[in-house]
Amino acid sequence: MTLTCDPLDDIFAALADPTRRAILNRLSRGEATVNELVEPFGLSQPTISQHVKVLEQAGLVSRGRTAQFRPVRLNARGMAEADAWLGNYRRFWDESLERLGDYVEELKRKKKEQPE
Repeated sequence: MTLTCDPLDDIFAALADPTRRAILNRLSRGEATVNELVEPFGLSQPTISQHVKVLEQAGLVSRGRTAQFRPVRLNARGMAEADAWLGNYRRFWDESLERLGDYVEELKRKKKEQPE
């Protein structure tokens, strides 16, 4: 994956891969080493390392260093950028669904008022 000048492009490109989303899901329960991330996927260590690298370049994860232990952890800032962008559309859908609910209630009211 090549990095773009728009962080959101990098974030959503990283999120497009199901393995990377699964890695993020695992990291939501706590930090892990690459070797710990390899176990549930049945993929090689270099393959998981490459996925982690893409997530790191997109700002979704960071790596620490404690002696030889290199934990991978979620980076809240990258996820917050994606959430903020999606929030604009969430408001649109919430408002649209509210208007639809109002319309359904109006139809129900009109149907009750009609003689049978």
